[in-house]
Amino acid sequence: MRIEVVRAWPRRFESVWLDLPPGASVAQALAATGWQDDPEIVACAVFGVRATADTELREGDRLELLRPLVADPKDARRRRAESTKTKPRP
Repeated sequence: MRIEVVRAWPRRFESVWLDLPPGASVAQALAATGWQDDPEIVACAVFGVRATADTELREGDRLELLRPLVADPKDARRRRAESTKTKPRP
């Protein structure tokens, strides 16, 4: 089966296509890429749905390697909303 493994950073990403045996797991895919020891990877997802090392992959899956958040999403949204508020006119 063929799957895609993606890891991303701000403003760039790396993508690798793998041919794995049917029923391969996330751990096997990571081992095949050589990225299993990457200290920046804190979690994995398949098409945005959280996955564990034991998760079985299927043909055409996209395995996403996730890094830690650099900002709290709620705080980031509040800052964006605050910056777009209009100021009262004199």
